[in-house]
Amino acid sequence: MHWTTRSARAGLRSLANFVWPHRSIVSGQHHGGDGPLTPEDFAKLNFLNGAGCRSCAAPLEIELGAESLCGSCAARAPKWDQARAAIAYDDISREAILGLKHAGRRDGLGAMSNWMALAGRDILPETDWLVPVPLHYQRLAARGFNQAAWLTQGVARRTGTLALVDALSRKRNTPSQGGLTARQRRRNVAGAFEVRKSRQSRIKGSAVTLVDDVLTTGSTLAACTKALKKAGATRVNVLVLARVV
Repeated sequence: MHWTTRSARAGLRSLANFVWPHRSIVSGQHHGGDGPLTPEDFAKLNFLNGAGCRSCAAPLEIELGAESLCGSCAARAPKWDQARAAIAYDDISREAILGLKHAGRRDGLGAMSNWMALAGRDILPETDWLVPVPLHYQRLAARGFNQAAWLTQGVARRTGTLALVDALSRKRNTPSQGGLTARQRRRNVAGAFEVRKSRQSRIKGSAVTLVDDVLTTGSTLAACTKALKKAGATRVNVLVLARVV
């Protein structure tokens, strides 16, 4: 019976793929494969795999391992301790990321979570809690989901790391960061986050890995880091799906 059930399910999946073929999260083209990407689209992605600057995940021309730092971070370190990114945010990956962020496309979520787990393989073992960057409750109600929370839960499932998806709250419904300068972004999110009182005991004395979809200037992640360290987090690392390069 078990073998029959599995065969029936496999047959239904094949039929579904024939009637409703998968659409690539990168090119948007329909294809007959089982995954969210065609081999051609996969080859176009710029995988960072957690390499680059140890502090901001920016790609570097020369890799020096644990000592790899970009000029900006050598001059002024970020608020958080370390950062890792899975892929570069560019013309190739933009469609997939915006599809997740604004359209709520979950078909690529499994692959994205795997990429992030690989990128964070050296910081996740020391992580007590995975914490997503939160949305304001009004924006969450309007959108219906938080893509950072989805990514957090995906990484947690693949690595066994504990997730605390409601650790942070956004006190102010800040305008979108899109189109703002780095200084404007910092001002926009200054003081916008806090650790929920019900979660402060778990954050105090713990090592946290902040999870988000894209790292641009790092203003939002810096504001979240400040709130976590104010609540007593001993270490805050950053893990993102994509790094703007």
